[in-house]
Amino acid sequence: MGKVNYSTVKNIDPETTAKAMAYELHVSPKHALEVCKAIKGKKVEDAETYLENVLDMKVAIPFKRYKKRVAHRRGLKNWYAGRYPVKTTAEILKLLRNAKGNAEYKGLDAEALRVWRVATKQGRTIRGMTPRAFGRATPKNTDTVTVEIILREEGS
Repeated sequence: MGKVNYSTVKNIDPETTAKAMAYELHVSPKHALEVCKAIKGKKVEDAETYLENVLDMKVAIPFKRYKKRVAHRRGLKNWYAGRYPVKTTAEILKLLRNAKGNAEYKGLDAEALRVWRVATKQGRTIRGMTPRAFGRATPKNTDTVTVEIILREEGS
């Protein structure tokens, strides 16, 4: 695996921010983008409870970019299309808790943390083949996603 850097490193103050990255998650890239959009800018506690409610299928994630043929969901504010991406939400919740632990280790105030930057990147593609009739084969590739989260202490 090659070295993967954070997408932004210019305006990051290491004394007021904490970061975490998850490499090559086996989740949908489209779902990862929509979940990351949904939690960006929220306080860490609010983002955690929001993602836990998505896992319990109480709240839907609004799908704003990849919304074609996506059903309407009850409870979405100012939007109509949404889903419950459970697998992606579980992975991003683990990453968010990891970043929160990194912030606590650095001595930052856990209640003043806000999700400042969230980015998804394409990971490597795992190649696979599915055998078909008459000696043929069809490619069955698995896309992976790299997700990064940067938390910043409010008031800084």
